[in-house]
Amino acid sequence: MRTTLNLNRKWAFLFNTQEAPKSMPSPAYFVNLPHTWNAIDGQDGGNDYFRGACCYVKQLSREEIPQAERLFLEVQGANSSADLYVNGVHVAHHDGGYSTWRAEITEAAGREGDVLLALRVSNAPSGTVYPQMADFTFYGGLYRDVNLIGVPASHFDLTYYGGPGIAVTPKMQGERAQVDIHAYLTGQKPGQRLRYRVFDASGKEIFCTETPETQAQCVIEQVHRWHGRRDPYLYSATVELWEGDTLLDRVGTRFGCRSFALDPQQGFLLNGERYPLHGVSRHQDRWGIGNALLPEHHEQDMDLICEMGANTIRLAHYQHDQRFYDLCDERGMVVWAEIPYISRHMGGGDENTISQMKELIAQNYNHPSIVVWGLSNEITMSPGDETDMIKNHERLNALCHEMDPTRRTVIAVVSMCDIHAPYLRIPDAVSYNHYFGWYGGDTSMNGPWFDRFHAEFPDVPIGMSEYGCEALNWHTSTPQQGDYTEEYQAYYHEELIRQLFTRPYIWATHVWNMFDFGADARNEGGENGQNHKGLVTFDRSYTKDALYAYKAWLSDEPFVHLCGKRYVDRVEDVTRVTVYSNLPEVELRVNGKSLGKKRAEDHFFRFDVPNAGHSRLTAIAGDCRDESEIRKVDAFNEAYRLREKGAVLNWFDITAPEGRFSLNDRIGDILAVPQGKALIDGLLSKMAAGKPAGFQMNENMMRMLEGFTVLRMVNLMGAAMNESPSKEALLALNEKLNAIEKK
Repeated sequence: MRTTLNLNRKWAFLFNTQEAPKSMPSPAYFVNLPHTWNAIDGQDGGNDYFRGACCYVKQLSREEIPQAERLFLEVQGANSSADLYVNGVHVAHHDGGYSTWRAEITEAAGREGDVLLALRVSNAPSGTVYPQMADFTFYGGLYRDVNLIGVPASHFDLTYYGGPGIAVTPKMQGERAQVDIHAYLTGQKPGQRLRYRVFDASGKEIFCTETPETQAQCVIEQVHRWHGRRDPYLYSATVELWEGDTLLDRVGTRFGCRSFALDPQQGFLLNGERYPLHGVSRHQDRWGIGNALLPEHHEQDMDLICEMGANTIRLAHYQHDQRFYDLCDERGMVVWAEIPYISRHMGGGDENTISQMKELIAQNYNHPSIVVWGLSNEITMSPGDETDMIKNHERLNALCHEMDPTRRTVIAVVSMCDIHAPYLRIPDAVSYNHYFGWYGGDTSMNGPWFDRFHAEFPDVPIGMSEYGCEALNWHTSTPQQGDYTEEYQAYYHEELIRQLFTRPYIWATHVWNMFDFGADARNEGGENGQNHKGLVTFDRSYTKDALYAYKAWLSDEPFVHLCGKRYVDRVEDVTRVTVYSNLPEVELRVNGKSLGKKRAEDHFFRFDVPNAGHSRLTAIAGDCRDESEIRKVDAFNEAYRLREKGAVLNWFDITAPEGRFSLNDRIGDILAVPQGKALIDGLLSKMAAGKPAGFQMNENMMRMLEGFTVLRMVNLMGAAMNESPSKEALLALNEKLNAIEKK
């Protein structure tokens, strides 16, 4: 019978080593798994985290090793490439840092004496293994479980792309489901038989049959459907391998019975009903931990996503831990699963995209939560050989449909990619990553863009795979695009909710991102090494106001939330206070005195509050209450204002004579004036010559830039080229703008 031994404890860790040792190092520095060597330097900014090879070494006594005919080592995550050595003998190599892989070690381990395991893991730059260019940290390490598995000679397969050895395919037929069960066997002998069993959610057996065949079919009458968050009902199936009266091996899985469709007009349909998908994307890392997560971390993440009211998750940009897919099944999340084919097409990496996709599908085929396989993300940022890029997408798309005819394929497209690009015609559905209102443009551009796409391609399911803006602990009563305040983030998401949630043809929306995450190349917003677009902070200690805007639209749990809890000191005599609630009416009290009750169909309630001395605010909606405080101050609290590193301009530095332009004017307005167009064209030519990664000046990029102020454009482009402008250069540019009359 199968035996599994967890090996997470006490591995000798060797930093920056090119060779695996042939004996246990002494003295040794020991670590427990999960482990990453970039938990600190991968989150502190500067894009200087260690990317290279390290080695994990563990010695097993013969007594610890399962008594089995065949032994396999299971590695659930080694980023990015790994080599396995057993007793000094090289046994296996694996490329791809986010999937499970297994290697047989029977012969190398022998039958006597201790066994030395060495895993040399590398996240060094590579031209053949994805990802290599992306806005997140590629943490190196053995960051998921490692197990030793002992099985008899006849057993359920352990090497079919890291899969579980069983595939269950439910097919809905009205109120019944035909469930096809496929077992993957190795070493099956004459006379051995397979016992197939199916159980309902209570554990009651509803089907049992025995056969020597590796396939069986079960029909469930009056099937109980898996219906997302409303009813995430799960069946389970097991397959046992018997020889006479001896049970040799067993595998099992849970599954759900459901039908779905991506309809170009109605959006997402689940079990024949409209089921609008609104949710988030998730990166798997945490502050001070990196990607070496424990089960409780996955649980907390799911709890927070459910609290928001989301019903879909895009698991970006790679395969996540099986624990999290299990949670998605249990909590009823509709999932977009994808491989890290991202940002840059590498001609030498085609085979790696194929192998990673095979592993993603084989390992996750049984999860009812998954409805689409993601082929790539923003690949046209640096497409390389476009012909090869398109050919590779065609291969991936065909592979997905061959391995899994039940699900659809999708790509996430960078905003600047023309909607007529040939590669958009390859998958079953398309979603765009748009940041109008953050990276150029303004918030009002989002909805109309989708209307234009839908009008031209009415038969293509279109979604929003990324949108968001960054927010840290900065605050203002007059939020502006690019100020990194919590208030602007809340305003941005209010506007996007109104536009996206009211267009039924959009098949899914995914906020970028649920949580702040590590991106060591980032140095912005006042806290380096992170992307701060999350609705929750990197350490999960603080939920930003914007999350509650979604909760007001998506959650059925009654609540009320007072925004601005971290924005206490305010200078204005009357200050605007926002309250979010999914209840129809909200009352606001100031120091116990009611300012009245308000109703808001969009769930966003505004109150103008007299600001004098110290005030205690209480929001009341039904039986729900929330409290905060404000305090009148004479001067703005500078602790609330982002002070960018490098050139610092005060508001009074930027002169703006009446009727003339300044750094604070928008690019689009300046381009409308011939003299202004000449100045901006010169700036853009200079920036294009610097060639920041992924920069392509085209019509779509230009449309985005038109929404920027000159100051924001110059600072962002300068940061991309590691060449931030000096204060003197900015003031000189402002002087040139002052000389140009407005139209």
